[in-house]
Amino acid sequence: MRAAPASATVSTTAPVPEPARGRLAGVATMIGSGLSNQTGAAIGSLAFPVLGPVGVVAVRQYVAAAVLLAVGRPRLRTFTWRQWWPVLLLAVVFGTMNLSLYSAIDRIGLGLAVTLEFLGPLTVALAATRRRVDLCWALIAAAGVVTLMRPRPSADYAGMGLGLLAAACWASYILLNRTVGHRIPGAQGSAAAAGASALLFLPVGVVLVLRQPPSAEAVGYAVVAGVLSSAVPYLADLFTLRHVPAQAFGLFMSVNPVLAAVVGWIGLGQNLGWAEWASIGGIVTANTLSVARVKRM
Repeated sequence: MRAAPASATVSTTAPVPEPARGRLAGVATMIGSGLSNQTGAAIGSLAFPVLGPVGVVAVRQYVAAAVLLAVGRPRLRTFTWRQWWPVLLLAVVFGTMNLSLYSAIDRIGLGLAVTLEFLGPLTVALAATRRRVDLCWALIAAAGVVTLMRPRPSADYAGMGLGLLAAACWASYILLNRTVGHRIPGAQGSAAAAGASALLFLPVGVVLVLRQPPSAEAVGYAVVAGVLSSAVPYLADLFTLRHVPAQAFGLFMSVNPVLAAVVGWIGLGQNLGWAEWASIGGIVTANTLSVARVKRM
């Protein structure tokens, strides 16, 4: 066989440029973060029969607080009331968001609960724009919600309502995080909020232990859920945002409802019909287009 020219040899063996390698690592981390988050929620649901959604969320809040306090290291004594009040509100919203989401997962399944929750960031994104095309995206999302909540014998409207509550909390979480970020440097505000939220759920843990000591298996499921859905995604997102533009990060986040539906289907046997898949597709599309629109503005 004829030898390849030197130039060809060099081109085929040349190392991947560092920026490109970083972007590839960032994309891989995004995928891993999304799968970790949804897998953690699925594993946490295995502890529902023993701990209930409240108990699982309590353990998740403890894990999140431990990780964020270690990373953020907030100087709590230096906080003023102007800094404390949004932190405390963020703590309440953070806990309510997770509690309503996990309660929705318990009633309507992982895929549908996460899909409804994603209406929160979509609403925030659409509220920041004023073009007519934004109305089209809102209508696409609304059509998805109507399809999910259409009257049928098996419809669980309480579970859907909890999913919408999680969406409202996520929207509030985004807005409060902006305020906290402007008033408190670094991750100190988020860490303080996670710590305060864990304190709010401390009585839940005490009551659960005193009423009926949970099995080690159930606690293990809840701890794994906290690690996979709180610790891993937070640390992974810190790495990802160093290598991947925030816009690309937002676009990928929009795919999380699909990941949740797939994980629920494979891991928990939660099958969805064509109408549910169509609804998920519509809401994901609306999220994706809204984020892409921000990039062009």
